[in-house]
Amino acid sequence: MASTSKRSSHLKLISLVVLHIFFATSTPAQAKKRPAQKLNVIDKCWRPDPHWVTNREHLATCSVGFAGKLSNNIGEGLVHYVVTDPSDDPVNPRPGTLRYGATVINHKVWITFQRDMRIKLKQPLLVSSFTTIDGRGSSIHIAEGSCLLLYKVTNVIIHSIRVHHCRPRPGGPVVAPGSQISQMSATDGDAIRLVGSSKIWIDHNTFYQCTDGLLDVTRGSTDITISNNWFRNHDKVMLLGHDDGFLRDRNMKVTVIFNHFGPDLNQRMPRVRYGYAHVANNLYKGWRDYAIGGSMNPSIMSESNLFIAPNSAHKKITWRQDKQIRGRSWNFHSVNDVFVNGAYASLSKSTDVRLPHYNEEQNFRVANGRYVRALTRTSGALRCNERRRC
Repeated sequence: MASTSKRSSHLKLISLVVLHIFFATSTPAQAKKRPAQKLNVIDKCWRPDPHWVTNREHLATCSVGFAGKLSNNIGEGLVHYVVTDPSDDPVNPRPGTLRYGATVINHKVWITFQRDMRIKLKQPLLVSSFTTIDGRGSSIHIAEGSCLLLYKVTNVIIHSIRVHHCRPRPGGPVVAPGSQISQMSATDGDAIRLVGSSKIWIDHNTFYQCTDGLLDVTRGSTDITISNNWFRNHDKVMLLGHDDGFLRDRNMKVTVIFNHFGPDLNQRMPRVRYGYAHVANNLYKGWRDYAIGGSMNPSIMSESNLFIAPNSAHKKITWRQDKQIRGRSWNFHSVNDVFVNGAYASLSKSTDVRLPHYNEEQNFRVANGRYVRALTRTSGALRCNERRRC
């Protein structure tokens, strides 16, 4: 009996030693990675799959927020198109180029890339409806020229590309969806601009150092999800809503989740006119003017974000253009946000928080703000290949 008791005690001691070794040798990164895998519902949907290369289309079922699922981008009739040529002809694009796949093919299309590429667009790339640009597995840079324009289209996914140093361009002819030639007016140098578009998902891209904005959602665009992106080194980051006179933007609905803002950003993360924005689980690493701003009575729900104020005097997160105009409300609500280094927000006087009211396919779990660093650790274009998980 004493021998049995002694053996039992010895086994318990061994178990305790094994547990101690396990936890002692687990790195902080591993410890923080577990809640990220559990809570970032977008990445959890597809990134653990070791066969993601052969299951690329599964990505379309992983989006959440106002874009909902992009299941219409896959299935019957889908064309798989591989970009093999980094050159660009705005009027007569050659097969194998990005413009041919994104604009000329008159079907739903899933675009991938044969190898690493740096693409200099001579005019804005007019992306067709039901198009997925999937940069996973290659290092894709769209830079030093025009960039992307989503004009009156629907069901578009832009995933895992790097868009930077976009420059203003004079107007000129360019092929549009349907292979019609359109006369483009001059452009300002935006990375991605949405005009009158819906059901758009912009995920895991890296944006920086363009002449104008990095991401503009304008002129009646709605049902947009902006997720897992890395925005850095720029002045005006993200504009939601065209101008004060464009009333259709009252119907705009945008979800901004799991993004990394910083370093070296100034303002508009985002700046909202009219409409509704749900801004959740984003990491803010400083700002010069402000982080989140708005005008024309927008509704902004800031939920479980991590705001790390700069060491300078600019600790205030919010900016409101029309605060002195009588009769206009400021519908900004902070729910469970985390404020660090003196960061603070100017809140709405109303206590009624306007919720996003997602449907079943849009809904997602918002994590506790203390997990935001882990959730956004791999924001931006992903580095992965056929032999390595994303």
